[in-house]
Amino acid sequence: MSELQVNRSTFDQVMVPNYAPQAVIPVRGEGSRLWDQEGNEYIDFAGGIAVNALGHCHPTLVEVLKTQTDKLWHLSNVYTNEPALRLASKLTEKTFAERVFFCNSGAEANEAAFKMVRKYAYDNFGAHKHRIISFSQSFHGRTLFTVSVGGQPKYREGFEPVPGGIDHVPYNDLAALEAAMDDSVCAVVMEPILGEGGVIPADAEFARGVRELCDRHNALLVFDEIQTGVGRTGELFAYQGLGVTPDVLTSAKALGGGFPIGAMLTTAKAAESLGFGTHGSTYGGNPLACAVAEAVVDLIDTPDVLAGVGHRHQLFVEQLEAINSKHSIFTDIRGSGLLIGAELTEEWHGKGAQFLAAAREEGLMLLVAGPKVLRMTPSLIIDEADILEGMAKLERAIAKVLAEG
Repeated sequence: MSELQVNRSTFDQVMVPNYAPQAVIPVRGEGSRLWDQEGNEYIDFAGGIAVNALGHCHPTLVEVLKTQTDKLWHLSNVYTNEPALRLASKLTEKTFAERVFFCNSGAEANEAAFKMVRKYAYDNFGAHKHRIISFSQSFHGRTLFTVSVGGQPKYREGFEPVPGGIDHVPYNDLAALEAAMDDSVCAVVMEPILGEGGVIPADAEFARGVRELCDRHNALLVFDEIQTGVGRTGELFAYQGLGVTPDVLTSAKALGGGFPIGAMLTTAKAAESLGFGTHGSTYGGNPLACAVAEAVVDLIDTPDVLAGVGHRHQLFVEQLEAINSKHSIFTDIRGSGLLIGAELTEEWHGKGAQFLAAAREEGLMLLVAGPKVLRMTPSLIIDEADILEGMAKLERAIAKVLAEG
């Protein structure tokens, strides 16, 4: 069977235009390097938006996937399977959680979490306790429910009416949250670090205060760790570094190292409200995905890898500060572990895409978080030489953009 020849223009002819892909099409990856159709090489600081936590085509993950393909691909959830049970056992062993629900993406994990917290409140307190409080600038997915809980109106516009009973307060503002809390609140949903909202970490005091307010009002605390989870901050999950334990945690992205999987982790008591028939997912707990994810967790949850995240963070920050001392382009460099944001000076707000394009021309892939923050979410095991080479490319790209005005 002959292989159809495709290029970037094919996208515009056959795909829904909800994405605007870059001009190049990557076709091969290894470690923190990518190659496109023309053979051009790139250093990858994007990591598939915090997904490729072990780089591209990690040999252990490739071998695990190949082995599982010869055993079992799919079962309906009329049956369970060994990879799912092993992965769930490891996640409960390594976290606060006692129960796990598997799905295919972060949005699905959050959808399950939001349904569960409302059902839990309904079961234990009554129908009046249904309000969900989230934070401005937050992002929780693209389903109608998750985009409503997310705190960025631009993602909801044109899709109204959206689900009700959802309020938003400013992030890191404990007084605002306290003013919004009452006994009608079933849950508070927060990211330990706002990802899409600009790479803004939660203050430790704020996070502790959120936990205390939830306890006072019998509300569940949901941590969306879609971006921060599975080693991204130098802990297996960010809540462990904050010292604040949620009732519900959602994970995806890095959990599969590039293979689609999502998970909702919770307590046994909360899980009772998702009884038989209340929720489901055709592909959730897929044996292929769970086999790969188990290997990802085993590889990342080691002292060497997690400590290495902190070391690499320092190297990124040092290099960004050196660039800034030369070009005065950043007002702030922030984040945790290998979720790093560099906020552009005011005159460059809304122009982050120019830096992405220039970086790509230099052979570097990176991201933005909103219109004014350059975002880096590379492999957790990226070689130091790749960091230094990538930063040299970024410096050249910034110099080029500034020169062109």
